[in-house]
Amino acid sequence: MNEISIINLFLEAGMVVKIVMIILLVASLLTWIVIVERYNFFQKIKKINTSFHTKFWSGEDLDSLYNEIANEELLLYGSLNVFKSSYKEYKQISTDKHISESDLEGINRCMRVAIASDEEEMNKHLPFLANVGSVSPYVGLLGTVWGIMTSFQGLSDATQATINAVAPGISEALVATAMGLFAAIPAVIAFNKYTSELETMSQSTLIFSEELASIFYKQSIKDK
Repeated sequence: MNEISIINLFLEAGMVVKIVMIILLVASLLTWIVIVERYNFFQKIKKINTSFHTKFWSGEDLDSLYNEIANEELLLYGSLNVFKSSYKEYKQISTDKHISESDLEGINRCMRVAIASDEEEMNKHLPFLANVGSVSPYVGLLGTVWGIMTSFQGLSDATQATINAVAPGISEALVATAMGLFAAIPAVIAFNKYTSELETMSQSTLIFSEELASIFYKQSIKDK
């Protein structure tokens, strides 16, 4: 089936089937926009955090690392955001007094807030992909059922029942199902991929926060 025939089927379809096709086309376009945007977003975060982990575990002075991060405009997500927010709190407390257990709990709370904020932002648009992936096939099926019903109603009014009388209407209806699948399949694949990346990144950030909390604790003991 070529492009011209699909356009013709759309133009000849009933109003309900046309509306279904338009909805699915818009959903498909938005899905691909989200897929590209989330791909670029996660790639940038992974690149920045990989570079940060390399510097952090190389033994670079934490003050120097913090000042370097504070002076750069970066996407602050994951371990990078946890480090910046918690180390800022640590510096403010350690400047005025020795760090107590309650101060360490406050620093840990900063880490948890940063992790929760990151997960909320990284989860952005993923519910949309989930909705498109689960709903689009049913929307396409609705258009198909409606188109077939319309075709058979026309057949009842025809003087002679032939396959040529119902074939165009059924073709129009099946295009709606195809468009529903075309919108749903990429959405489901992208949702699963980005959800997996989000879980991996969240786990990595959580492990890093525990290591950083241990460093703060050891430093507080030295300062006593």
